[in-house]
Amino acid sequence: MTSEYITSVPYLHTERLTLREYRREDFDAFAAHLADPVSAAHLVQADRNAAWRIFCSQAGLWLLHGAGWWAVEEKATGRLVGSVGAFFREESAVMELGWNTYRAFWGQGFANEAAAAALHHALEIRREPKVRALITSANESSLRVARRLGLAYEADTEIYGKAVGMYTRKRVEEKSL
Repeated sequence: MTSEYITSVPYLHTERLTLREYRREDFDAFAAHLADPVSAAHLVQADRNAAWRIFCSQAGLWLLHGAGWWAVEEKATGRLVGSVGAFFREESAVMELGWNTYRAFWGQGFANEAAAAALHHALEIRREPKVRALITSANESSLRVARRLGLAYEADTEIYGKAVGMYTRKRVEEKSL
């Protein structure tokens, strides 16, 4: 029996950014981000081998769920500035948002812009009923992004042995007349 499985990663566009599929040439920047103790302070710091597994796993989520992580590219320069995801964890039916901006691009609003595009895709295109983000209380910059996106604290939980807050937002249903 022959089986073909085809999937595609939707491109999302904002004023300054293109959200696109991961490419092999993106890996060096991705690995450097996870190896940097400052950049990865609120993530899982990883050596190059572990970073490769994470990179491939994030790219592979598109095959499993039709949702996953995008590389975030600055339109004007073509530079990779980070990654953003709208994905599912194994144990959750609620779509999760995640965002990472590489340190050289911190403070330029790229995380807000990319995460807003991922949120719109999740709620308005995919029509997910609810999204969540898992954020440590010390991650002030991600908490600011979550607030700007309209995510509200729901509960404490744990991920990778770390206590995190779960911030959620529900899709607003339009009332028909």
